[in-house]
Amino acid sequence: MRKILTLSGILLMVAGCQRSTQEAPVVLVTLDPGHFHAALVQKTRYEDVARDVYVYAPEGPDVEAHLARVEGYNARPEDPTDWNEIVYRGDDFLEKMVREAPGDIVVISGRNARKTEYIRRSLEAGFHVLGDKPMAIDAAQFEELRRCFETAREKGLLLYDIMTERFEITTRLQRELSRLPAVYGSQLPGTLDNPGVIMASVHNFYKNVSGSALTRPAWFYDVREQGECIVDVMTHLVDLVQWECFPEEAIYPHDVVINASRRWCTPVDPAQFQASTGLDSYPDFLAGDVKDGVLQVLANGEINYSIKGLNARVTALWDYETPEGGDSHFSRMNGSKASLVIRQDGAGGYVPQLYIEPVESADPAYPAAVREAFAPLAEKYPGIALQEYGNGWQVIIPDSYRIGHEAHFAQVVRNYLDYLRDGTLPEWEVPCMITKYFITTRAREIGKIE
Repeated sequence: MRKILTLSGILLMVAGCQRSTQEAPVVLVTLDPGHFHAALVQKTRYEDVARDVYVYAPEGPDVEAHLARVEGYNARPEDPTDWNEIVYRGDDFLEKMVREAPGDIVVISGRNARKTEYIRRSLEAGFHVLGDKPMAIDAAQFEELRRCFETAREKGLLLYDIMTERFEITTRLQRELSRLPAVYGSQLPGTLDNPGVIMASVHNFYKNVSGSALTRPAWFYDVREQGECIVDVMTHLVDLVQWECFPEEAIYPHDVVINASRRWCTPVDPAQFQASTGLDSYPDFLAGDVKDGVLQVLANGEINYSIKGLNARVTALWDYETPEGGDSHFSRMNGSKASLVIRQDGAGGYVPQLYIEPVESADPAYPAAVREAFAPLAEKYPGIALQEYGNGWQVIIPDSYRIGHEAHFAQVVRNYLDYLRDGTLPEWEVPCMITKYFITTRAREIGKIE
């Protein structure tokens, strides 16, 4: 059995900032990988991570699909990885992992119905946990997750979820610009009908991942197993509202008022289901969700809520397939001097584009003030520029910053390894994670089905 390393043992620093060549690297453990995000964590190799990765899972197509994706990264002609997957398959996979404890960090991405249980058992066994969203899909799981954070604190372990959208370049620049009073002014609180912040995303059941069509497991369409959209994809949007509007500030459930929420279905017909899963018919466990021969997936949601008086509306949708551009994102932050808007549509070539849209009463000196305030940001992100667009500006972003969703997983992992090196998460992260899952699970509980 490998003893779980202390943080100093994981990342000992010697001779100034030089790493010891004798230092043991961090060892990953992948638990029951049922979602392709588990493989994306390994799309990149990391200096501080061992090539041996321990996988514990039940027999079945989920683990085989995961291993095939990792092997694809190993076999690719450009910048191949060299992961060595050490695999245990069996119904007692969880007990086996806890008993053997072969690594340091458990990566959990898959069936969300058991995710909070997996997190709890991993922490109790002494593992750090890097969990894919969502880490809780209902009120009961939220309470268990809250206790998991207490366990992590007591044991000195880091429990963290994978928030890739913080690394998307237009989102990062939107956050930066909102912190420039000369550009943004102050945040408008907005109202229920006209929120101060609006975010929306559209995802697709049928899509390409790592260059090939993604095969969805049939259980992905079961919201009792996967979780509804309002507690799944919505996690990213709720996270971004906190991260952008209250940067590095602890947010607690008592800071939040949920005003309204709603949920509705996306139809997936038999042909679409076959194309995305490879199955000729709906399985029996989905029979109750089939209406007039078509599967109805409770895959859409909207939450209207406020944080410390700031009104926000977040909407997450699932289409079957969007030919132009795939998944998309919209974000509007309304300031007293300008709105900062991210659009991903035909006008921008279905690539996220960021715009500064001044309010109608903007001061004549405002354009010069914007350019002056923007200059230090252009030094921080070399190559970005302002281009006049309508009565405002588009932020021109070089392609080198647009590395894509899959590459953001490596950025999250490197960030997490830095936290391991420091021995702690930023003080605001844990309360913000707890509040994020409070919002999503509470909205599901009170949301009306349309």
